[in-house]
Amino acid sequence: MKILVCISHVPDTTSKINFTEGDTKFDTNGVQFVINPNDEFGLTRAMWFKEKQGAQVTVINVGGPETEPTLRKALAIGADGAIRVNTPATDGFSVAKQLAHVAKDGGYDLVIAGRESIDYNGGMVPGMIAGLTNANFVNNCINLEIEGNAATAIREIDGGKETLSTSLPLVIGGQKGLVEESDLRIPNMRGIMMARQKPLTVLDPVDSANETASVKFEKPAAKGAVKLVAPDNLDELVSLLHNEAKVI
Repeated sequence: MKILVCISHVPDTTSKINFTEGDTKFDTNGVQFVINPNDEFGLTRAMWFKEKQGAQVTVINVGGPETEPTLRKALAIGADGAIRVNTPATDGFSVAKQLAHVAKDGGYDLVIAGRESIDYNGGMVPGMIAGLTNANFVNNCINLEIEGNAATAIREIDGGKETLSTSLPLVIGGQKGLVEESDLRIPNMRGIMMARQKPLTVLDPVDSANETASVKFEKPAAKGAVKLVAPDNLDELVSLLHNEAKVI
């Protein structure tokens, strides 16, 4: 079984985020980048298929040379090879088209992507990959078992879980629950040394027009000052909740 794991290169949530050029561009200066958490759950599940079923695991990213440390980390975790499509990840459809082209050309049986990345939270790419490759698709996936060509997946739905049976080729949008947080892997020294010898292939992008563009970014409004209300002044409390907080 050939598995392609899509890896997004995203800012660490502890980084301070700023914008430049009139709040139209994301400022990467001083920002620490990591593997997108939803993708990390998927990569760990792919490692399980590699160890239990002998699957071949390749990780892929759409981006410039600055994303290669993130791919190297995925190689150190245990992926067999890495691919970087050499074009900026500026639009969901464009990214999906690049990933779908590699998935089809490489004959991958299973494509694992995170249900969304934590930078732009578009949540579009996994479904688009499935549509472009004519593969089956399960989003919000929290469990996946594969036997031969048959797959059983569990996805999270509003208020519960749904168990699905499907077949390969398959694209999933994974999330927390696909593996437990305690199962996530930290590269050890041996893995880091081996990652240097593993192939990292850089591919030219296929032609694709951006269908969307970011116009402007805006940070959440700063939190206002705390107002203290005397415990015996219920009328003022109700007035503040109704007129200012607008929660009642």
